[in-house]
Amino acid sequence: MSSRKSRAAVAGGGQTRRGAAKPSRKDQIISLFLSGMGEIEDIAVITGARPSYVGTVLQEAGLHSGYFDLYTSTSLPQNIYSKFFAGKLGFKDVETAGESVELIDRLYRQFEFAGDRAGQHHALTMALTMFDRARWTGKGREAEVFLNWLTARLGEAALDLEEASGEDLDAGTEGE
Repeated sequence: MSSRKSRAAVAGGGQTRRGAAKPSRKDQIISLFLSGMGEIEDIAVITGARPSYVGTVLQEAGLHSGYFDLYTSTSLPQNIYSKFFAGKLGFKDVETAGESVELIDRLYRQFEFAGDRAGQHHALTMALTMFDRARWTGKGREAEVFLNWLTARLGEAALDLEEASGEDLDAGTEGE
């Protein structure tokens, strides 16, 4: 090894310029944020990461809060209702999906009894999130468990609207 290479290796912590470790995507995200770039979508474009990943990295580092989408962990609190669902939902198999729907339904009914529409909305959102996560990872049978529950709630909502308006909502579609 020439003296030039050996000096470069010592100065670089034992790695030559060619062997220098490239910063991880996670490190790049944090660095960009700390340098003043605060928009998740901008950081995502620059690093080639999905906004979900950028949001998660920044939240886990304690640098950003309030970013939520389909892939954001349900263990990160979105609002006061998150704690009821955090770490308790899954779709590993049909049985797990069923247990998740039982929890969602129990909480949905409790929120309904209390007249807490925001709580009901969060339960619906959690069911839709789990449905989408399951279906987009190829778990059709598991996704169907969430879909069936959501469809039943939408059916209830349609009946409530009919009763409130005194109209048959399906009547307008006849003869079309």
